[in-house]
Amino acid sequence: MRDILVVEDNDGLREVLKEALSTENFSVSEASSAEEGMEKLKKSVFDIVITDLKLPEADGIAVLEAAKAEMPDCDVIIITAYGTVDKAVDAMKKGAADFITKPFSIDQIRLIVLKIIKSKNIKEENSYLKSLVKKDIIGRSGKLKDILATAAKAALSDATILITGESGTGKELIAEEIHRKSPRSENPLIKVNCAALSPGILESELFGHEKGSFTDASYAKKGRFELADKGTIFLDEIADLPLELQVKLLRVIQEKEFERVGGEKTIKADVRIIAATNKDLKEAVKSGTFRQELYYRINVVEICMPPLRERREDIPELAEYFVKKYAEYNNFKTKGISREALDVLAAYDYPGNIRELENIIQRIMVMCTDEMIGESCIPYEVHSKTLPGTAAGSGLNHKMDEYERKMILEALNETKGNKARAAETLGINRVTLLAKIKKFRI
Repeated sequence: MRDILVVEDNDGLREVLKEALSTENFSVSEASSAEEGMEKLKKSVFDIVITDLKLPEADGIAVLEAAKAEMPDCDVIIITAYGTVDKAVDAMKKGAADFITKPFSIDQIRLIVLKIIKSKNIKEENSYLKSLVKKDIIGRSGKLKDILATAAKAALSDATILITGESGTGKELIAEEIHRKSPRSENPLIKVNCAALSPGILESELFGHEKGSFTDASYAKKGRFELADKGTIFLDEIADLPLELQVKLLRVIQEKEFERVGGEKTIKADVRIIAATNKDLKEAVKSGTFRQELYYRINVVEICMPPLRERREDIPELAEYFVKKYAEYNNFKTKGISREALDVLAAYDYPGNIRELENIIQRIMVMCTDEMIGESCIPYEVHSKTLPGTAAGSGLNHKMDEYERKMILEALNETKGNKARAAETLGINRVTLLAKIKKFRI
């Protein structure tokens, strides 16, 4: 909801303006003098100020200057008589958004306000535009298809969603996909990492603060929930939300209202919540670090992101996507990746999941000077940890290892060391052969 302050000494006109703008679903405050208006500017955040140019004690220019000093993004509309149009033009040079001359119709001022709000919406959308730009979700595995189907169904409701999974599995991408397919897609998707900020700063970021509410609060500020009104808020690392803020979040979910830090005014916010965590919230509830009632509130729909090692069939496609991405971004010479290199990458376990795979591809492309990434370009740590075999022991396992080692040596001798042909002779793929060569130290 947008907040408007009307500064007008004419009681009748002030009431008419308040009533007309309130019907447009704006929250309208009023002041009968410049002094009263400037006091309200110190205590609350306003999107628009409508002020008469001629006022008792001080004029509308003083109100304009105070508004811009407190809130640079605040738009000020000047109401002026015909005889003071030149002053209104001067006011616009000082930052006023528009002016309207008396007498005027309510429709005139309503249109000006709506035009300004539309412009503000566009500017605010640009600030999170990157979050709304479609990012590809790469993969065709059955697990990924099931997740996308669940996300599509969940997107149509306003139910809170909990996305779980290891770091780097793509939880944020799924949150973006849900928002994009929801009825709220034309409104903001605001992201907050609950683990990245201290409790005091996090509370201010989530719920906003009033001027003077703490040492560095030199101006009033809207929080992320206000900015996400009619849209979606993504609370990443929700398990790290402090207990005192969990209570406040629970109220937002239940009542859709809150107060800014240091504020008394109750603010309404119609926000859809998507939360994510790489931790076990059930264990957090047992240990007392996460409130049970909040767990049930955010876990209406749960989406579990599998680690990359459980969807290996997606690795080659992801690798090719990252090769193309960095080739375009950095104008690298490398344009593709060989089948053998993809096989090696697909055999690695990726404890860092998709994020680690992307890092590996980026590193390869920095170091590789060939147009095609070959098996020799793959980092040693990936090669050395692919398809680990069981340690050789005594008895049957030991004899099987000896027999396997002998077969590999014979195949390599027959093919004069050609690993691809040796693997073909043995009836195994090249990645498996390479892993066994390392295992048996051939």
